[in-house]
Order: sequence, then structure tokens, then C-alpha cells
Amino acid sequence: MNSNFSDDQKIWGMFAHLSAFFFFFVPLGNILGPLAIWLVKKKEFPFVEDQGKEALNFQLSFTLYAFIAALLIPVFIGIGLLIAVAIVDLVFTIVAGIKAKDGIYYRYPFTLTVIK
Repeated sequence: MNSNFSDDQKIWGMFAHLSAFFFFFVPLGNILGPLAIWLVKKKEFPFVEDQGKEALNFQLSFTLYAFIAALLIPVFIGIGLLIAVAIVDLVFTIVAGIKAKDGIYYRYPFTLTVIK
């Protein structure tokens, strides 16, 4: 656990990751949630600036992967890929939220760096 971060930074870092679950309420909420938290809190909290970008890059990457999987549905591998993408997204997002709550810089695997 990293004690260099305030509880506020850790909580907002966690929210930056878990806000991706806005997808269940708003189309593209998985991108809009992390984007909103990153834009609002990046100047106030350096930890949130880093973790918000990480969450945003991951969600952008996995939205692209889901789109590609959806295009492959007619080829019969798309449904399996789409399910796999959804499960991986869910699991890694939860893990990232837990790590951020502990004040640990989390790096997602399989992420394209869109925002630097």
C-alpha cells in the first residue's frame, strides 16, 4: 500500500476505473465515466491523472476490441470473442479499482496508448 496518497486521491483513482460501469446506464459510459473523472480531477490529484488516463486508454482499447469481435459475429467466432472481451474488461476493471483504492499504480494489459 502506498501511503503517499491521500484517501481522496485513492477514492477518486478507484472511481476513475469503476466509472467504466456507467456503460450499463449510458451508451459509451465506459469511456465517458473515466473521461469525466480524469478531466475534472487530473489537476487536483496526480494519482488520478495517471489512473484516469490508464482507465480511459483501457476502455478505448476494449471498445475497439468489442467492435472488432462484433464484426466477426457472422464468421461464428465473434460471439465467443465478444463474451471474452466483456469478461476480461469486467475482471481487469475491478482489479484496477481495488489496486487504486490501495494507492497502487495499476497498468492494464492489452491496452493501446491513445492518450499520453
